[in-house]
Amino acid sequence: MIRLAIIGAGSMAGEHAKHFSRIEGVEVVAVCDMELAKARDFAGRHGIADAYDDLGVMLARTDIQAVSNVTPDGVHKLTSLAAIAAGKHILCEKPLATNADDAHEMAQAAQAAKVINMVNFSYRDAPAIQHARALITAGAIGQVRHVDASYRQSWLVSNEWGRWDQESQWLWRLSEAHGSKGVLGDVGVHIVDFASFPVGDISRVNCELTCFEKAPNNRIGDYLLDANDTALMRVTFANGAKGTIQATRWATGHHNSLTLSVHGDKGAIRVDLDASKDDVQVCLDDDVHPARWGTVKAPPTPSIYQRFVESIRSGENDQPDFARGAAIQTVLDACVISSQEDRSLEIAV
Repeated sequence: MIRLAIIGAGSMAGEHAKHFSRIEGVEVVAVCDMELAKARDFAGRHGIADAYDDLGVMLARTDIQAVSNVTPDGVHKLTSLAAIAAGKHILCEKPLATNADDAHEMAQAAQAAKVINMVNFSYRDAPAIQHARALITAGAIGQVRHVDASYRQSWLVSNEWGRWDQESQWLWRLSEAHGSKGVLGDVGVHIVDFASFPVGDISRVNCELTCFEKAPNNRIGDYLLDANDTALMRVTFANGAKGTIQATRWATGHHNSLTLSVHGDKGAIRVDLDASKDDVQVCLDDDVHPARWGTVKAPPTPSIYQRFVESIRSGENDQPDFARGAAIQTVLDACVISSQEDRSLEIAV
């Protein structure tokens, strides 16, 4: 039996609790949050025995082998390093940290402690992106030449998820003073991983970050709305391929859409998670000349939660690990500098 604890008691922590509770041989035994009442309420709703407001006390329990860190971004480093120091295997929500230096420190600590460490890039759970990577790696589309990737959200123009201008859960995401790294840090982290996971590392980036006017003086109450809400990247991959990657909150007509197109000298693939999480569109072999597309059904893939548990059992660290999280954060940091200084940046790979 693997006994696991959850750090944080917010809505996303509930998703972690649900997923882990469905895995045979795993028991979620404790939850910790700065607000004890919140932790107790969470524990009651998810059938968890113990609730804490002191992380050190919870981590001192020798019967807990692993933790799932679902705290706010700004405390990922502090809480993760505490868990690693206590010898716990760890799954951390994205982004791994709020800057690359912290992320690399966390990756090095996890490696030194020899604990299983993974980052929740949740869209890797889609069978389509896993199969797209397998096809590209196998050479199905030849040498990759061009990549297009987009993460489109529209909650700044749609009230489907609530009123962004009246609810703190949205307003903080628009304010740097409240810990936001903008759309780049929130969902850009996903689309950078989504694009580079099947294609390869990004070695050069030129980025433009924009914060559009959303209210008088871009302020609502205590929230200065100064975090970027659109990110445009021109990138070069280590294999020489060129690409465009974008993330925005202004994509009217898209609630939460991820798309990827990868074009090679022998074929192409497309993934559209709105259309299907299981299908890969392909243009291969004789279909290249008439530009005819077909659909390939991707085989099932285990979730990040299942892969984390299997890694603990096998002792073999699956991906994406903390090193991958740090690599993605390095790209995001480069994007910020590129936008501030209006220049391209090389990225060591």
